[in-house]
Amino acid sequence: MPAADATPPICDYENSTYRTDFWEGQGREYEDLAERTALRRMLPPSGHRVIDVGAGFGRLADLYSPYEHVILLDYSHSQLVYARQRLGTERFTYVAADIYNLPLAANAVDTLVMVRVMHHLADVPRALQQIQRIMLPGGTAVLEYANKHHLKNIAKRLLGRGPDPFNRQPYEFAPLHFDFHPRWMSACLQDAGFRIQQTRSVSLFRAGFLKRSLGAKALAALDGCQQRIFAPLAISPSIFVSCVVEKPDDAALAPFDKLFLCPACRAGSLLKTASGLHCAQCGHDWPIIEGVYVFK
Repeated sequence: MPAADATPPICDYENSTYRTDFWEGQGREYEDLAERTALRRMLPPSGHRVIDVGAGFGRLADLYSPYEHVILLDYSHSQLVYARQRLGTERFTYVAADIYNLPLAANAVDTLVMVRVMHHLADVPRALQQIQRIMLPGGTAVLEYANKHHLKNIAKRLLGRGPDPFNRQPYEFAPLHFDFHPRWMSACLQDAGFRIQQTRSVSLFRAGFLKRSLGAKALAALDGCQQRIFAPLAISPSIFVSCVVEKPDDAALAPFDKLFLCPACRAGSLLKTASGLHCAQCGHDWPIIEGVYVFK
């Protein structure tokens, strides 16, 4: 077992073909459209600074146009370089870091999005603590997780196959790939200082024959109609929750020149240099490589 303060294992998409092999031309237009529908309805209409944790190649970045400043954070430097080439630098900041050691100051963002990341987390409570720390009091976090209790798993269990969808403990169905029970996840969010405002059932119709017969756009429109209706049943493979951060509300949004802190010593005294950022507290240097702040 790792030490209590050791960083849990990270699912690393560095130099992977995730964008081309998983999304582009792979029949996942329905899932993309359904997730965008949920986010459009759950995100605040405007804000100052939003962070997409696990942003990858910036798939969802066009949804953040109402925000003054957008941070795209991912563990993969190569994914972020591609995102920067596509999206540019106006309003966008690119950060390579792990979720368990976020290199951001307290109250750094007023809105946070994390989609298709939770199912890779071996230590959800620790990740949620980091997310809560960087968020402004009263800010909104829209989080997605893979649902252990979804309809297909229930059907498999009735046939005597698959994991128990009613057991509330996380289920690791592949290395660093977890399904979570909604009640377990709700308890984790509450313990971390989040109050759930809204839940949506997403990608309920994730089946090849439905995609082929109805088409992605029609199926996504149908999905949008059911997202609030079937949310209480928690039977979709993907669950979206919109949460409010509950902590003392006398804080202000961190200014950009105080945005980063050193993940090695947790000090906020980072000084800009010709090649990156330097920590005056512990002497660690954090480079900027191809326009991406690298904290790993």
